[in-house]
Amino acid sequence: MNIIFILYSFISVFLIEHNDFEKAEQLFQKEKFLEAKVLFENYLKSNPNHTKTLEYLGDISGKEKNWDDAILYYKKIKIQFPKNANYLYKYGGALGMKAKESNKFKALGMIDEIEQSFLTAAKLDEKHIDSRWALVMLYIELPGIVGGSETKAQKYADELMNLSKVDGFLAKGHIDEYFKRYTKAEVNFKKAHEIGNSKTTFQRLFNLYKNKMKQPQKAEELRKKFESK
Repeated sequence: MNIIFILYSFISVFLIEHNDFEKAEQLFQKEKFLEAKVLFENYLKSNPNHTKTLEYLGDISGKEKNWDDAILYYKKIKIQFPKNANYLYKYGGALGMKAKESNKFKALGMIDEIEQSFLTAAKLDEKHIDSRWALVMLYIELPGIVGGSETKAQKYADELMNLSKVDGFLAKGHIDEYFKRYTKAEVNFKKAHEIGNSKTTFQRLFNLYKNKMKQPQKAEELRKKFESK
């Protein structure tokens, strides 16, 4: 009888915990992140190595711009699954955001790990778009003395082009815009918008016209055309 009672208690606790995890997932999908966080943290107390819970908490920490916590959560799951490209990408991304908010000396000490996280993710998954975008942005923003290089950025923009024409043209436009080659950026953003015709492609071209090229008329014409569809 005692054994049955113990088994019943164990199953009951398991079901309650599992139900809490499902509720937390639903709250996360509804973008009720603070409520989801409480349930995920409670679930993690009994399941400290639960990968998906760690990932959700890392994602929530990122949305809160709490990069230290995000790094800790993502580090745990990338250690669990060292060949998972997405976990490495998320870990590198959290490190990168932490570096941006740190002093230059501390940020310099983080660059190698950030770069290696993205490079490994891209190598592990030949179709991983986000890691290639991260490398494009990393290489154009880094000073040349610490590894920055437009040539390297273009390499990953080319890889994006092979995976997705929209992402490829957006990446090349992003590089051109960064280096103030606005006419070339316009060509690339227009190609991306012609193919994708999405909110993202519209926004990049619209912002280029309005904020960089100082052509409000073109920006307004683009907006009217996009909203009419």
